[in-house]
Order: sequence, then structure tokens, then C-alpha cells
Amino acid sequence: MDPETSHHVTLKSIRLAEKAGLLGLFVPPPVSQPVSLMGLQFPNAVGLAAGLDKNAECIRGMSRLGFGFIEVGTVTPRPQAGNPKPRLFRIEEREGIINRMGFNNEGVDYLVRQVKASNFKGVLGINIGKNKDTPAENALEDYLYCLEKVYDLSSYVTINISSPNTPGLRALQMGDSLQQLLEGLKEKQHSLSRSRGRYVPLVLKVAPDLTEEEIVAVATQLKAFEMDGVIATNTTLSRSGVEGLPNAKETGGLSGAPLTQRATQILKTLRANLGDGFPIIASGGVMSAQDAIGKLNAGAQLVQIYSGLIYRGPGLIREVAEAIAARAEGVSV
Repeated sequence: MDPETSHHVTLKSIRLAEKAGLLGLFVPPPVSQPVSLMGLQFPNAVGLAAGLDKNAECIRGMSRLGFGFIEVGTVTPRPQAGNPKPRLFRIEEREGIINRMGFNNEGVDYLVRQVKASNFKGVLGINIGKNKDTPAENALEDYLYCLEKVYDLSSYVTINISSPNTPGLRALQMGDSLQQLLEGLKEKQHSLSRSRGRYVPLVLKVAPDLTEEEIVAVATQLKAFEMDGVIATNTTLSRSGVEGLPNAKETGGLSGAPLTQRATQILKTLRANLGDGFPIIASGGVMSAQDAIGKLNAGAQLVQIYSGLIYRGPGLIREVAEAIAARAEGVSV
């Protein structure tokens, strides 16, 4: 089956199974190993990464699979179709996935309706981005618009400026562009916190293709603007480890096992420059319990999975959560 068709069929099946009450019959209760981070209480340290449930249509179904937290999106102010199909490719020989989806989503108003309808009470991250046709110099306006729309419904909000599939987006991670973005977002966060009586953490998601110097510069800005956390990392433009394989020359971001090592190295650099207490969520190449433990050993407090779920299935969620719980209890895994 075409990978994107398979994606939609799987989400629809999970939604139907959850509505019919069937997921509880086949999926054991989630692992309970609470983690306190960013003022939030996560039931366990394993989350769903953004990108799988872009429109927040499957929140309750995904939560039934044992995740400690769910991140939906990326969502943009206005609906957009994304890039032309085909735009999703598997590299099965290396458990990799290339996507050039291009922030395809139904828009923030649709997502808000879906979140409200789900009546989800768990930890929910909402990942926000800019529309493709919004000029880079006006990007802040898109982020501020989405932030205000999702603020009341989010446990935390992720700022996605690291997808390789929206032209010019990654430039927002650099220098003055990043400074202006973070300054505007923090001002809006504090304003909303005062008016709504509730503080919602802001998290930045970074690319794995930044140089060490660039990561150090990002870390400096994260601390300067008192951002609440960082996700390391998004997908990569590198094709290291998949050269010569079918689909490897497709354009887009590469995720899965080929990304594991690079994402972990970015994580280590961030931790070294952010200090011990700064919240880091690891995403990128968590394909096994061993990968997840490696992320925690490198300095992360939480992990997210996406490609691992595609290749390994829902059993990976419990495998990773149990390994992290055992690590917390001092048991060798």
C-alpha cells in the first residue's frame, strides 16, 4: 500500500477501534512512571511526535496505545494541501522514512474543534507552524495567531521552525530571525498567561542539520528568552547511511534509524550548553528501548517516537516506557 494511504487507513482504524471500545481489549494499561517537567506531570516519558496526527483527529485513540503524552500538528493558520503527491517514502532496508509533506493540514480552526471534541484530559502538545505562502518576514504573525488559538487547549506549544519542507522555514533558526521570533512569542505567552490565568510552556523544535556553532547559538537564545524547553530533533536532509538505496534520492526530511546518531549528538551539544535543568525532549530515531535509553543518557528527560511506531508497531511504546521505568529504578536494561 502507498505509504500515505497506509497512514490514513491506520489513523482511521485507530479512531474506529477507540470509538467501539476495542483498543482497551487488546492494549494493556499504560506504564505509570511519572515525570515532572515544565510544570507538567507526564504519566510516563514516552510521547507521540508531531506529524502523525496533524489535525488532532486521533488523540484519544493514540492515548489508548500507552503514550504518556501526545503532540499533534504541525498546524498552520490557514488550511493548506501541502506538497504534490507522492510525498512519503519508506526506506525499509534501514528503517527510514523520507517525507516532503509540506505542513498539509486543515488549518488551526479545524484542529481546535477536534481537540475540543476529543475531551482529552492528558498531556497534549500542539505543534504550530507558518503557511507556505507567508513571507519569512511575516512568519511571526502566523505563529502568534496559532499560539493564541491553541493556548487554552494545550499543555505545551511547540514552535516548528525546523521542517525542511517549507521554503525558508529553517532560516528562522538563525541570528536576528530567531531572536525576533522568540521575543515576540514570549511577549505573547506572558500576555496570554496574564489574561487567561494559566501559563502554557513554549518549546522550540530544532533541526539536526545545524552545525555545532549554530546549535550553541540556538542554546544561547533559548536561555536568553527563557524558553521552556527544546525538542531535538526534526528530520534531516542528510542521506548518510541510506546512500544507493531505493527512494534515498527523494527530496524531503529523513527520519527513523538513520537519524538516531545525529539527533543524539545534537542533543548532547544542547545539554552541554543549556545546563542540567533545561527541559529537553528527544525525538529522532527512537526505534528501540536501547535508543530511548541512549537519548536519556545524552541528557533528555522525555522521548518521542514516530518512525519507530511505523516500523515496530504499538508494542514499541510499552517496550520503551518499561525500559525507562526500569532505568529510573536503577535496574539494568
